[in-house]
Amino acid sequence: MEASAGAFSSVLLLAFGALVIAVLGAAQRLGLLSRLVHTVDTASIQHGGESVAAVLRAHGVRFLFTLVGGHISPLLVACEKLGIRVVDTRHEVTAVFAADAVARLTGTLGVAAVTAGPGLTNTVTAVKNAQIAQSPVLLLGGAAGTLLQNRGALQAIDQMSLFRPLCKFCASVQRVRDIVPTLRAAAAAAQSGTPGPVFVELPIDVLYPYFIVRKEVVPAMPPKGLMGRVVSWYLENHLANLFAGAWEPQPEGPLPLDIPQASAQQVQRCVEILSRAKRPLILLGSQALLPPIPADKLRAAVETLGVPCFLGGMARGLLGRNHPLHIRQNRSAALKKADVVLLAGIICDFRLSYGRVLSRSSKIIIVNRNRKDMLINSDIFWKPQEAVQGDVGSFMVKLVEGLEGQTWASDWAEELREADRQKEQTFREKALMPAAQHLNPVRVLQLVEETLPDNSILVVDGGDFVGTAAHLVQPRGPLRWLDPGAFGTLGVGAGFALGAKLCRPDAEVWCLFGDGAFGYSLIEFDTFVRHKIPVMALIGNDAGWTQISREQVPCLGSNVACGLAYTGEWPGQGRDGGSCFSLCWACVSLLDWLHGGLGPCHHLT
Repeated sequence: MEASAGAFSSVLLLAFGALVIAVLGAAQRLGLLSRLVHTVDTASIQHGGESVAAVLRAHGVRFLFTLVGGHISPLLVACEKLGIRVVDTRHEVTAVFAADAVARLTGTLGVAAVTAGPGLTNTVTAVKNAQIAQSPVLLLGGAAGTLLQNRGALQAIDQMSLFRPLCKFCASVQRVRDIVPTLRAAAAAAQSGTPGPVFVELPIDVLYPYFIVRKEVVPAMPPKGLMGRVVSWYLENHLANLFAGAWEPQPEGPLPLDIPQASAQQVQRCVEILSRAKRPLILLGSQALLPPIPADKLRAAVETLGVPCFLGGMARGLLGRNHPLHIRQNRSAALKKADVVLLAGIICDFRLSYGRVLSRSSKIIIVNRNRKDMLINSDIFWKPQEAVQGDVGSFMVKLVEGLEGQTWASDWAEELREADRQKEQTFREKALMPAAQHLNPVRVLQLVEETLPDNSILVVDGGDFVGTAAHLVQPRGPLRWLDPGAFGTLGVGAGFALGAKLCRPDAEVWCLFGDGAFGYSLIEFDTFVRHKIPVMALIGNDAGWTQISREQVPCLGSNVACGLAYTGEWPGQGRDGGSCFSLCWACVSLLDWLHGGLGPCHHLT
């Protein structure tokens, strides 16, 4: 009897405990427990957009790129009030490209904000480009209200699933008080480790003030009946949870960044490999220009090291124009001859023929923040002697310290420079060849190279024309060259130019466009005019997608879909009566200056 009573008591105690846990769990899910700590200020006219703006300002953000939408209006207004310049574009993809340019040129966070649904889907290409280019971009996206998720609201889709594969960090803010910590975490994630884009979804009801959200959420007339009262209580409770603790003081500044560093042992092993080299060669890529090492310190390290180098991506221009250590042509041949190759922020993807361009007899040192990227294709075509996961710029500085006093025979660098001179002579000869019609593009680009001022920034967006420009036109200094990167995206031009000119208002921003790529950027010349952003565009107009046509026609025997038109004629000369007068005037003015009196821009080839 006593045993039965004890068992019954135990069961009763377990049941009571389970009930308590269930009640506490329900209270937690309904937010009742958190409201014991956080209060709701129903009289406040503050809104979540102000919290967004405060965090951005605390992180040193100077520009916010956007295309306006009702979902995000509060944060745009708040940013303007705090002195953050809000720059609206004509397409959301341009806003993200502009934020990408800011991130690359400043080494800080680039920020874009777009509205829900199609506003966000329009950014996908630019976000993927930023991911592959490893640019720390923060994308803020509007969303349907928290109560209306998955209920068929306007422009409501599963945005998180769309961006998780593209971004290092994705979060959807569900309470106003979570805006600040979520944005701080996102900013740190974007700049830590291997930099990349991050996405924060901001539902409309976490951005607008309490009194507006209440009007939308809670019925004006008290409902009748038991079910009506239950629904009313649920809505009131949801509203309270949304704004509980919304305006409590929180730290807004940057969190510490996690930047990988090479160990002293790894650096020493690399010092020993390089010290025995007779024909060393360095390939520097975009990662070398990432903070914390400034460009001038990296340049000094490369010059002190004295090893010939090729520069790619954002590293173009690091050594200025015509530096004796900078080798520009015949990279594949040089790699085959080198006995030690240092890949500093460069990986063995298609740009290095997946590693096949490297000699089997060369000792390869590779340095990269991302271990997976660093070892790509190393199981097939190449093997690293030393693979170092760490910040490239910091590694280069430590390497120079370890090799202090080391010199290499000058004949190796002179051999590479001689090959450069021969290739450049070939280009000079091509520039003198008469064109059957229109202009010789090599000559046009030579004129650009001769004309560019020292404070210029080059933005390149195209295929055939830009590919030629990469051989002929030299950026005048570090962080003065912007191309899409490994993704090869067409359409970056206007956004990159917009971000570049805002970051460097004293620079001359030159955009070199192919005529195909220019089609993506044309509408943004309205943006340049409205925001008084002066940039220059040079369009290589050969009336076609020539980079594709050059292979498609011999291989498949057809030029289908590769042809464009010589658009941009003067009024009265064009096929449509000259509807492109203003565009033509801009193109011809620049070319007249370069060439001393060229005809209208339909002659440009």
